[in-house]
Amino acid sequence: MLLYPNCKLNIGLRVIDRRTDGYHDLETIFYPVYGLHDELEVTTLPADDVEFIQVGLTVDCPAEDNLIIKCYHMMQAKYPQIGGVRIRFKKNIPFGAGLGGGSSDAAHMAIALNELFGLGLNQAELAEMVRPLGADCPFFIYNTPCYAEGIGDKLRPIGFDLSGLRLVMIKPACGVSTREAYAGITRHPEARGQLLQTLNESEKAQDLLRHHPEVFLNDFEQTVFPLHPEIAAQKKRLQDAGALYAAMSGSGSTVFGLFEDHGKGSTLAGTAMTEQEATAMVIFDDTLGERKA
Repeated sequence: MLLYPNCKLNIGLRVIDRRTDGYHDLETIFYPVYGLHDELEVTTLPADDVEFIQVGLTVDCPAEDNLIIKCYHMMQAKYPQIGGVRIRFKKNIPFGAGLGGGSSDAAHMAIALNELFGLGLNQAELAEMVRPLGADCPFFIYNTPCYAEGIGDKLRPIGFDLSGLRLVMIKPACGVSTREAYAGITRHPEARGQLLQTLNESEKAQDLLRHHPEVFLNDFEQTVFPLHPEIAAQKKRLQDAGALYAAMSGSGSTVFGLFEDHGKGSTLAGTAMTEQEATAMVIFDDTLGERKA
């Protein structure tokens, strides 16, 4: 079984308040980007064993700590009928980038095991299954635009459609740890519900972004940009090129721009790739569209 675990963007990310469990309540839009994806092939083995073969980008953790393997062992402990598997994995989505690649890999592994071993789990059950592996893992089970709250695990599918816009994603060479991003974060309890209220307006997605930029903020930019000015510089570059909307995704370090004028987006991407800058790389430049079968 061959799957293509894709990445996501955050369209707005408000840090609302600190929870009693030490985490933070967030409000964000998760938006899937199907064109940038890893490759995950899972086949059954006669022996009760796991073979894991990885190529592509180097992942900075031992195989046993990879969320794909953790998902396998977690599900096998609950469903003993899950037998041995051979996993061939190609990593294309950068990590430490705010794109949710590892979470997507885990969610798609759960989808594969559910199918291969006939577990019969529905989407809600799969989402609950992968929740312990990461707050945004459940999103990749549904893999459609969602409004998210809580720690990012309470999801509501929404009709937020950016299809047809040109997306340019740039990842500076640096990475940003979650701990680093949260250090000194300013919480905004006054923003609770603003994002959802704005989504309920009858405008199309690009008009909402154009008319309500104050709502679609990523609060992590306040802490990350002073520490990594090269990330802020790439966001400004996207804005100066005419992006309708530009922001950092998640806690970084990827920034992205959405362009109504495809020529402007392609020109910027082409310039950055030609320069082969040491400080940044274009990781995706294409038109947003629907998931392909």
